[in-house]
Amino acid sequence: MRSAPSFSSLWMLWGCLGHRVEFGNGASGLADRGGGPSFKKGDRRLCSNYRGITLLSLPGKVYARVLERRIRPIVEPRIQEEQCGFRPGRGTLDQLYTLTRVLEGSWEFAQPVHMCFVDLEKAFDRVPRGILWGVLRDYGVRGSLLRAVRSLYDRSRSLVRIAGSKSDLFPVHVGLRQGCPLSPILFIIFMDRISRRSQGTEGVCFGGREISSLLFADDVVLLASSSQDLQRALGRFAAECEAAGMRISTSKSEAMVLSRKKVNCSLRVRGELLPQVEEFKYLGVLFTSEGKMERQVDRRIGAASAVMRSLYRSVVVKRELSRKAKLSIYRSIYVPTLTYGHELWIMTERMRSRIQAAEMSFLRRVAGRTLRDRVRSSVTREELGVEP
Repeated sequence: MRSAPSFSSLWMLWGCLGHRVEFGNGASGLADRGGGPSFKKGDRRLCSNYRGITLLSLPGKVYARVLERRIRPIVEPRIQEEQCGFRPGRGTLDQLYTLTRVLEGSWEFAQPVHMCFVDLEKAFDRVPRGILWGVLRDYGVRGSLLRAVRSLYDRSRSLVRIAGSKSDLFPVHVGLRQGCPLSPILFIIFMDRISRRSQGTEGVCFGGREISSLLFADDVVLLASSSQDLQRALGRFAAECEAAGMRISTSKSEAMVLSRKKVNCSLRVRGELLPQVEEFKYLGVLFTSEGKMERQVDRRIGAASAVMRSLYRSVVVKRELSRKAKLSIYRSIYVPTLTYGHELWIMTERMRSRIQAAEMSFLRRVAGRTLRDRVRSSVTREELGVEP
């Protein structure tokens, strides 16, 4: 049986690969990779519903991480505030909070907000490497460091593993590796260049500044105060995407208007009309054209109920499993599913009551009780050591 490499071995590897980066000696022998399809959602029979995941060797991953550590301090100060994907100290909540506050303020003052939720086709897989090297130069990555990055992609080859069998190695000339530690920072630099070049004067006012877009990696929201302004912003963004080798999906990109009355928003990309919707799930949170969060609470309760059903026999009522283990699963899986995005909710007594009822549905089963036992929720919580 093979043992895991020791810390000293990994440290030596880190130093050796750091030397390669320093002198731009290249990633000879590290660029070859394996990969396999990973299902996203939808019809499993459609190839478009799968993404390819790259499986790098350990030295290849370490080399990519060394490069990422060298590149990030150079480019991070140059990336716009609107981008929160793959950045330290930022996450989905930052974008969700900003969008929620923008919509709340606009609703309060009866100002409509026109939005376009943009979907890019196979974003990671379509990045042209020649353009990417130019973007890196513009952002300050030059010399031996740029040569080291290019060496990881030059003459790169891949194979596909499916059902235990492997394909022959084939060359890969476009796209970034999904699963590689270096890819996220390269991608957000690439997207930042597109976003910068497509900026205009359109937007909505929030906190004394104009906000025209929000980005989380390739999840893009364009905002404007009118459909005409939004169409102009979308046209520029689409043109910059096409120039950079990217493509907007007209079937998955959608328009929505937050307004007290029905407002049409006819947006077109490449002559095709984008669908206008009354609700859209952005970064896991449901936004509606009426600005209400009750539907999102309904979705979280439904998702938590689905988790409980899936765990019912294997965890919740399994006698061989200790109560401590069940509560650990409750805290690590059930509660995060139920409360995702709760920082955005304006909690009413009705909403609080429904959330607590969903929690107690799980906890009563852990305690081996039902509603018919007529035991107070506070007693069950105290017995299990779970605070409200």
